[in-house]
Amino acid sequence: MNKCRISVLCITGLLLLSGCDASKQDPNVMFSEEHQDPIKELENGSKKVDHSKFGYKQTFYVPIYSDIYTDRDNRKVLLSATLSVRNTTLKNSLYINKIDYYGTHGELVKSYLTETIELPAMATLNYIIEREEDKGGSGANFIIEVEGVDETVRPVIEAVMIGNFSNKSFAFSTEGTPVVH
Repeated sequence: MNKCRISVLCITGLLLLSGCDASKQDPNVMFSEEHQDPIKELENGSKKVDHSKFGYKQTFYVPIYSDIYTDRDNRKVLLSATLSVRNTTLKNSLYINKIDYYGTHGELVKSYLTETIELPAMATLNYIIEREEDKGGSGANFIIEVEGVDETVRPVIEAVMIGNFSNKSFAFSTEGTPVVH
């Protein structure tokens, strides 16, 4: 009788766990107002973009540290990072064509966009890279390509990394750098 109850409990537990939606545990989904992935939300709202009307196009390199080493025993500390793309114009949209995440050795880890997204005037796209995501390594980076109607549409692109080691916490930021073609 006990074995039967234990079996039923185990099966019930497995069924409950298998029904969990992993996307609901994604911090990008949990912390968004609409409880949707912010990139997917912007992609879904995008209309067909006429790139011929744009006079400004720029590619940015944004360093991300998904891990760093401490000076004690050369231990690796994993970091979480928030990528922030900010449209600084009061009137015009910023169009983001590419958000690609690369690892230390230059390998493409993930492409975040499947189509161009529109970031409205004064809006910000924040995207969290979880601490457990360690594929990028200490030399991880993003390549972000943006477009706008003219030179006044210039974004501010930054990344903030946070982590802790022992009883100490730390945070630091990096800025996106224009890539010269």
